[in-house]
Amino acid sequence: MIAIVKYNAGNIRSVKNALDRLGVASIITDDPDELQNAEKVIFPGVGEAKTAMDYLKARGLDQIILSLKQPFLGICLGMQLMCSHSEEKDTPCLGIFDEKVKKFPPKGLVPHMGWNDFTETKGPLFEGIDNASNMYFVHSYYVELGPHTVGKSDYLIPFTSALQMDNFYGVQFHPEKSADVGARLLQNFLNIE
Repeated sequence: MIAIVKYNAGNIRSVKNALDRLGVASIITDDPDELQNAEKVIFPGVGEAKTAMDYLKARGLDQIILSLKQPFLGICLGMQLMCSHSEEKDTPCLGIFDEKVKKFPPKGLVPHMGWNDFTETKGPLFEGIDNASNMYFVHSYYVELGPHTVGKSDYLIPFTSALQMDNFYGVQFHPEKSADVGARLLQNFLNIE
C-alpha cells in the first residue's frame, strides 16, 4: 500500500487520482502507524510552508517522516519542506536535505507556472525519461542548487527540480499533472526497492 501524507496542503487528491490511473492502491493518511507500515510514502503539496510545518509538528508527523526507511517522494511543497529552511514566513523545515528554499527574484512573472524542461538528471526517478521532456511546475519559491540536486531547471535563475539522498526523493514539478512523462516518473518511484 502507498501512503499519501495528509497535511495542511492542497493537491493531495490529484496524486491519489494519478496512482489510481496507474492501478496502484493508496491511502491518504496522517496516521503514524499507516505511514510507518506503508510500502512507500508520497508527500505532495500545494500551499504555504509555515502552516504545513505547523500541522506536521502538531501531530508528530515531522519526527515520523524523519524516521522512515522506505522510499519517500516529496512533490512541490512536499520537496521544499524536506529542506532545511524556507524563506516563506522564515520557516524551519524537516532538514532531510541541507538545501534552502528561497523566493524567486522579482524580475519576472512569479509564480513559475507552466511546462518547463529539466537537465542534468540522474538516479532511478529519471530512468527512461529524456532530458528534453517537460514537466508541469507551479511555485513561487525554489530550492537552491546543492549537493543533493539530481535534476536542474531554469526559470529566472537555475534551481533544483529534483533532490535525492538515501531513501528520500523530491521533485519540484507535479508529476501527477505532467501527462505521460509524469506517469513514468511516478512509476519509476513505485519501482524503487
